[in-house]
Amino acid sequence: MNVSVVLFTSDLRLHDHPPLRAALDAAREVVPLFVRDRAVDGAGFAVPNRLAFLADCLRDLDAGLRERGGRLVVRSGDVVEEVCRVACETAAGEVHLSADVSGYAQRREERLRRTLAAQGVRLHVHEAVTTAVAPGTVTPAASDHFAVFTPYFRHWSRQRLRDALGAPRTVRVPDGVGSAGLPSHRGVSVGLASGGETEGRRRLSAWLRGGIADYADRHDDLAGDATSRLSPHLHFGTLSPVELVHRARATGGPGAEAFVRQLAWRDFHRQVLAARPDAAYADYRTRHDRWRTEDTAREEVEAWREGRTGYPVVDAAMRQLRHEGWMHNRGRLLTASFLAKTLYIDWRVGARHFLQLLVDGDVANNQLNWQWVAGTGTDTRPNRVLNPVAQAKRYDPDGAYVRRWVPELAGIEGPVVHEPWKLRGRDRAAVGYPEPVVDLSVGLGRFRRARGLG
Repeated sequence: MNVSVVLFTSDLRLHDHPPLRAALDAAREVVPLFVRDRAVDGAGFAVPNRLAFLADCLRDLDAGLRERGGRLVVRSGDVVEEVCRVACETAAGEVHLSADVSGYAQRREERLRRTLAAQGVRLHVHEAVTTAVAPGTVTPAASDHFAVFTPYFRHWSRQRLRDALGAPRTVRVPDGVGSAGLPSHRGVSVGLASGGETEGRRRLSAWLRGGIADYADRHDDLAGDATSRLSPHLHFGTLSPVELVHRARATGGPGAEAFVRQLAWRDFHRQVLAARPDAAYADYRTRHDRWRTEDTAREEVEAWREGRTGYPVVDAAMRQLRHEGWMHNRGRLLTASFLAKTLYIDWRVGARHFLQLLVDGDVANNQLNWQWVAGTGTDTRPNRVLNPVAQAKRYDPDGAYVRRWVPELAGIEGPVVHEPWKLRGRDRAAVGYPEPVVDLSVGLGRFRRARGLG
């Protein structure tokens, strides 16, 4: 066979890329193809922050291919139509791509398989490219997926991962394959990180050298910012989860073990979504909530989005999201709990806002983490409510995170920075910070009544 096509999706890298390796083994020439999917645009997922990061990733991928004698072919339109068109133009015998888990991805794969088969072209779908352990690899006796993380992690940890692959030395692309120009986009968050495999591997090396050792002790430290910040690279696939697990385990220690556990959580959510695609928009486990909607609680929703709820740690996290297109994991838990449980507003309202800004906005992780916090997902403690003041004092004891992101409070010393409503007289008026949108006890009472807890 002379030509194979590799369809890049959320695996925008050259290192540890099984579809690319298989295509190179099968044919003398390979078409590395990325299709800007108009269905993603139509569904509202093509937002500025992720488009800007994606543009970085595609430019870096193209540069890496050119160093090896190839180039990236970019098309725009319906993915199935464009892949089949390229296969026809090049007389390709095979198409290779990575498996994905969303309902849309599963339907697209089936369409692609049928349409290519009609052209006499074989489709090869490769597992464990965007996950460390493929969905469906480990299942309980009576179900198609694990609904609780702990037993899933126990089985996940016993799996033997495939070896990570090196980047190819040479990629030969057939002459004359037409390509659109590489995209260029600007994000809305001024502090948005740069994308691309080169940047991802640089961050990974720095993390393994200097951050992972303390991760177990410091991953919830809001001000310390001691997480890996690799989630955007995992989302776009500029880093391989298989390689990350191997390298973290080789580093060893409690920090590495805690980091690997987070990678397992990512796989856990993917195996849930693969089995239950409607969990992207419907309660995984209904609590028969009668949520307040965006229409009925508009002022509170806007206060939450803009970071002016009157609860400093919540507002700090929401402002970090707007500025960086990223938020600390503990901040994600706090802001989600505040919206869904303290304000009792439909979790989908919050999930949509996160997807509008998060550079790592990922349907599996975003939606299922929101459901986990809202108590409609896989969480075994569905009625737990996080108190933002108690959480702030625990995870931002010096107030440094709040002062960084809520400048109105930068001059307040001591723990009262987490409870500015306790200031008196002129001090309170001079701050210029809003009153709380709801009393925590009122919010808790409303939630408990709604859940039938008294």
